[in-house]
Amino acid sequence: MAQSLDDIVKVNVTVSPQAQSAGSFDIGLIVGKSAVISTQDRVKIYTSLASMKSDGWTDEEPEYKAAALYFSQSPTPSKLVVGRWDGTGETAVDAVDACRAANNDWYGCYVVNATPEEIEEVAAAVEAMKPESTFFYTTKDEAVKNGTPGNIMEALKGAGYKRTFGMFSTTEHAAAAVMGYALGANTGGANSAYTLAYKSLVGVTPEPLSTTEVQKILALNGNTYTHYGTNYKLLVQGTMANGVPFDEVLNLDMLTAEIQIGAVNALVRAAKIPQTEDGMSLLINAIEEQCEKSVVRGAIAPGVWKASPVLTLQRGDTLSKGYLVLAESIASQTQEDREARKAPPIYVPVKMAGAIEHVIINVTVNR
Repeated sequence: MAQSLDDIVKVNVTVSPQAQSAGSFDIGLIVGKSAVISTQDRVKIYTSLASMKSDGWTDEEPEYKAAALYFSQSPTPSKLVVGRWDGTGETAVDAVDACRAANNDWYGCYVVNATPEEIEEVAAAVEAMKPESTFFYTTKDEAVKNGTPGNIMEALKGAGYKRTFGMFSTTEHAAAAVMGYALGANTGGANSAYTLAYKSLVGVTPEPLSTTEVQKILALNGNTYTHYGTNYKLLVQGTMANGVPFDEVLNLDMLTAEIQIGAVNALVRAAKIPQTEDGMSLLINAIEEQCEKSVVRGAIAPGVWKASPVLTLQRGDTLSKGYLVLAESIASQTQEDREARKAPPIYVPVKMAGAIEHVIINVTVNR
């Protein structure tokens, strides 16, 4: 009988825990009351209009109409979550919350045929939702383009919501088209960062607005799709209810999630991260690796720091990589924090790449 080689050389195989990702930022949710999906199932995932058709949806349901706009954009989003709202016993917020509980993958959501009151309620709920999400809504209320006090865009602007995108349009479910473009364009690849300003929308009819009406909508931090010049049909301006551009909210959400999951993965995969400066270096390296993803996407870029000082970073210093990861020293920790095995506070100042959306060109002619 042959002897075991283990007596000579023993090989132990250890497989590291699989690193987790920061989640999806390219999937939308459309919520409605149609009974094609049961309240027990709550949500279903579709990859195309054809997959919805084969599951029993028809051209008549508002969810399908909104999905048609969502999937028609270019780039085309790869997935859509459709959720059920039990209109007999749930509020719109109840339905969105239930869809979040059933599926954590979606980032943007749209509620079909929501009233202004329901839009306000969902906007408030999404503002505090975890994981972070965004809400898109459509309104054709004449009070918006006329700037009449008390309209829905004025209310949401007053609330300062940074996660709600309002669209003035007479095209039914026009904001679902914006959501489709926003999530379809978010590929995460090199130089994939984008803005929503001046994009074309498939299936949305441009509004015949006067310059004054457009300016009133934009003053409410709203958005619309209209004619510019003789040939352009453009989405303006791509902002949330608080006036912050959608792309900034998206890019910071992605960066935050990636930093968090990067630090957690470092803790999970290490046998131990010592409470030393070398241990802190391991955490800092894990965070820097995640920040590089935003640099590759084009969301972060080198620039001059013009905010308040952060540890050794002073106003006027250049962030050569677009970000910096700093930490307080181990030696400065209190004994209580050390015994609680806490890391010293870590700071990640970043410089957003920004975007040019307005240009003044001076032409000087000499004969």
